[in-house]
Amino acid sequence: MNLTHIEHIGIAVKSLDDAIPFWEKQLGMKCYSIEEVKEQKVRTAFFKIGQSKIELLESTDPEGPIGKFIEKKGEGVQHIAFAVEGLQSNLDELAGNGVQLIDKAPRKGAEGLNIAFLHPKSTAGVLMELCEDPNK
Repeated sequence: MNLTHIEHIGIAVKSLDDAIPFWEKQLGMKCYSIEEVKEQKVRTAFFKIGQSKIELLESTDPEGPIGKFIEKKGEGVQHIAFAVEGLQSNLDELAGNGVQLIDKAPRKGAEGLNIAFLHPKSTAGVLMELCEDPNK
């Protein structure tokens, strides 16, 4: 594996409008980006802390992954994402080692990153995302 840092921690919320003020007013962080990722049926809000980010995730469809997560588990930490170099080669290596992948090939995610998820069955119950910046 070629991990470089924690890219972000994804937190499922019912409403960005309700959640963003806590992060800004109580923690003194600034939301620098809100975007919709239609393919994932989600709206995201990002906050930077050091080299890492917090990603708030609001479902745009109750049948989407975040809508289902909130229905089953409520609001809270949904995934941890790691920045990698060579996303596809890392996925191939993990698959070769018997790790169950949700995504066998990278797909587009928020902020223009290429992303892929590892199944929690192979990661001690933690949904993990690998992210690669295609511009680096």
